[in-house]
Amino acid sequence: MPKDNRIDLYEQVTSQIIAALEAGTRPWSPSWATATLPLRSNRIPYRGINIMLLWASTQLGGYSSPYWFTFKQAKELGGCVRKGEKGSMVVYSNTIVRDGETDGDEKVIPFLKRYVVFNLEQIDGLEDRYPAPALNVANSDERSIELDAAFERTGIALAHGGHSAFYRPSTDSITLPAFGSFRSADAYYATLAHEMIHATGHKTRLGRDTLANYSTSDCERAKEELIAEIGAAYLCAALGTAAQERDDHASYIASWLKVLRNDKRAIFKAATAAQAASDCVLALMGNHVVATDTEAA
Repeated sequence: MPKDNRIDLYEQVTSQIIAALEAGTRPWSPSWATATLPLRSNRIPYRGINIMLLWASTQLGGYSSPYWFTFKQAKELGGCVRKGEKGSMVVYSNTIVRDGETDGDEKVIPFLKRYVVFNLEQIDGLEDRYPAPALNVANSDERSIELDAAFERTGIALAHGGHSAFYRPSTDSITLPAFGSFRSADAYYATLAHEMIHATGHKTRLGRDTLANYSTSDCERAKEELIAEIGAAYLCAALGTAAQERDDHASYIASWLKVLRNDKRAIFKAATAAQAASDCVLALMGNHVVATDTEAA
């Protein structure tokens, strides 16, 4: 793909995210309580930046189905995209290796491609083959024995007390207010998921620079908080509990906008780091993680 087109695509996606933030919405925080990860035609979840893009399209289109197809896939499966339906964008990134100018020298060239997909509800003829997956959404009023056990299996220390939630890298531990302090069980587990994403940045896990440099600048703090917000949304969707927007992070929106405006690849980097962090938590829980998409970074 020509360089100019690749840059335009990064700018296009970043502009969509910026527009959503300026409108007061966060594309990584679905407003519906039963948000699930968007699924490909082979029933494998999308990953990284594509989750955000398809969640935004789901909300805009009012779709209830998590399944998405290219025009060709729908046709090959015996379906037909209805006339006049508008597709949604997803992206795919990878690299190609070319021989360099000197013997044995290789040049790795990244590329980003754009695809258009359609939701199942925009297609005729596939409804019976793709019924809605069964949702296992945690009770919003009571603690979940299963979720408590899953988070405990990560081995990351968790204590309760005080009036704030935080992860402390020096002790590699999470502190949350008492369960009864939260407005719902979903709010409790979403907050725990957020702090767990922070914990994946510890040097003994993913060794994330944004966590190590958290206190060095407002920019690094904003980047790490962006990763934690997106990662928590991905993790909650994978676990079947509702993501929640944290009120104390409203103040970060201006910082996030500044980061995105200064670097057209920032949201791709954040989404990739968030996906890696969510995968890390799931792996610590003992959940099997299947990597599919090559994500843009």
